[in-house]
Amino acid sequence: MDLLVIALILAGLYMAWNIGANDLANAMGTSVGTGALSIKQVIVIATVFEFLGAVIFGKRVTETIANGIVPIEIIGEIHPDIVAVGMLAAILAAGFWVTLTTFYNLPVSTSHSIVGSVLGFGLVAVYNGTISFTDIHWGELTKIVASWFISPALGAVFAYLTFSMIRKIYLHRAIDLPLVERKFISLQLLTACYIAFAHGSNDVANAVGPLCAALRVIGVTGTGVPIWVLVMGGLGMVIGMATWGYKVVETIGSKITELTPTRGFSAQFATASVVLLHSYSSLPISTTHTLVGSVIGVGLAGGIAAVNLSVIWRIISSWIATVPIAALTSALIFVGLEVMFL
Repeated sequence: MDLLVIALILAGLYMAWNIGANDLANAMGTSVGTGALSIKQVIVIATVFEFLGAVIFGKRVTETIANGIVPIEIIGEIHPDIVAVGMLAAILAAGFWVTLTTFYNLPVSTSHSIVGSVLGFGLVAVYNGTISFTDIHWGELTKIVASWFISPALGAVFAYLTFSMIRKIYLHRAIDLPLVERKFISLQLLTACYIAFAHGSNDVANAVGPLCAALRVIGVTGTGVPIWVLVMGGLGMVIGMATWGYKVVETIGSKITELTPTRGFSAQFATASVVLLHSYSSLPISTTHTLVGSVIGVGLAGGIAAVNLSVIWRIISSWIATVPIAALTSALIFVGLEVMFL
């Protein structure tokens, strides 16, 4: 049991590191793309605000990941060790996939990865007869999946409207355009902090949600989300940003569309608002999807030719692959871990 608890905590840290590595681009990629901040500066800013978002506002979505997909209580009453091993498999599967996509500079959804992985464990539990197919929380899962499609659309529309308003009010009337853009650099710094806080509040759950569920069922922690778990998740994300976060920043910041401070501000403001709204609603949405949708939205404000469709297709392809690959990998790892721990 002690070995299993240690493995769960290390896996949670590994997943948190992956989230920081892949998702620094979500918080700060547009700031780097516009030249508002250097990569070193964005790491420092993201470190502070991602950590604060995770610790102060990360509890709500963590509860959804911990309890909202697979009937943890039912499985735990029958065999608590199955929950612990299943969540360990889910964390490892999601972490492996995010590591792979980060290596190839692809901004993949860590939310998709962990939800798909937890579902994979749940389906194995159905196959083993531990639970029935109807015990899985399909209604909650449907809400989560729907939010993944709604959030990038909301981000795109909100960013498009924000940039269009800025262009009409400021850019079309400006005598000196680098002057107007320079003024928006300071505003972009504020939205960078805003989106880092929002991202930390939503995505820390992807690392610590399954960990919380496992520790709770085997009696290591009580009900609720312990503050030390959120702190651990926040620290893991910070380390990931500092060590490997630069990998995906270039894709978001410069390969989808040309970004200026006004465009970057619009994309960041739209993304942060949509993500924080969903964090308050306890829904684990994809910050990656929302930001990419927002960047596409500001790009489309300049016409379809302003958007790099080949890069977008690569990103969307990785999105489509995420849930089935994460689910299958989680199921395979779970079967292997059963031999070791059960």
